[in-house]
Amino acid sequence: MIEIFNHKNLISIKEITKEDINFILDKASKLENVAKSQEVSNSLNGKIVGMMFFEPSTRTKLSFETATKRLGGSCIGIDSTASSSIAKGETIADTAKMFESYSDALIIRHDLEGVSRFISEIVDVPVINAGDGAGQHPTQTLLDLYTMKKEFGHIEDLKVALVGDLKYGRTVHSLSYALGLYNVKMTFVSPSELKMPKENLRDLEKNNIDYVEESNLNKVIDDIDVLYDTRIQKERFPDEEEYNKIKDAYLINKKMLEGKDLIVMHPLPRVNEISHDVDNTKHNRYFEQAYNGVPVRMAILETLISNNQK
Repeated sequence: MIEIFNHKNLISIKEITKEDINFILDKASKLENVAKSQEVSNSLNGKIVGMMFFEPSTRTKLSFETATKRLGGSCIGIDSTASSSIAKGETIADTAKMFESYSDALIIRHDLEGVSRFISEIVDVPVINAGDGAGQHPTQTLLDLYTMKKEFGHIEDLKVALVGDLKYGRTVHSLSYALGLYNVKMTFVSPSELKMPKENLRDLEKNNIDYVEESNLNKVIDDIDVLYDTRIQKERFPDEEEYNKIKDAYLINKKMLEGKDLIVMHPLPRVNEISHDVDNTKHNRYFEQAYNGVPVRMAILETLISNNQK
């Protein structure tokens, strides 16, 4: 019998199976009452989660902290390079080994792709990638899938448009791969400068996953279940002038959604790509999506820390 989610770390969505994903989504559903403070869990009582955040974060960091505390654990951490001894010249490897000695699991966010994997290879506690540069963001993908499953009761065969910054947006890199496991009909909507990277497209093609590329959102908006919008990420552009040319390429407002039967998702933060007049419509799921990070990350933490004790 194959054990489901028998993993020590969570670095990339590509390293887990569809069965693993379903396991986490089902477990998250069972933890909803704990996430909402309607039940109490002490499954992580006495456990300490180390938060190594070298890049700004609101939702990811706070939801991991909330998830840990809802399960009876506690957190230690840093918020930036400046707040750690790395500012004094300490290597990230030494910082990670120090955190390992204090923690039962490490949550890593860094602006360089591959840092989480590097740390996972030098420590013995579970490592969770909370976003690495323009690479992967697997826990975001899992909460995105959880949001869709809660909304529609299934993920299979949904029609999803991934819109905006598909080049630098790590959330869509992970999500597109995972959606392919569920036979989702995907449309990638972006300006030519921000198209989905070729390596991501090759992954989809290698697995016989169909997709369509489009630059005009209006051509597809009438025939989708999910509009997954992303921020044009100024901080990842090497040239600010190029950013200014396309920063307003896709602006979603209430009027353009009238008569449409779809939900709008966004990993947040938004800048101006979704108008605030969408917030009070039936389409808005981005705030619920952010909340869903709590039960999903609870499920991940509980599972990985338990796996490490076997």
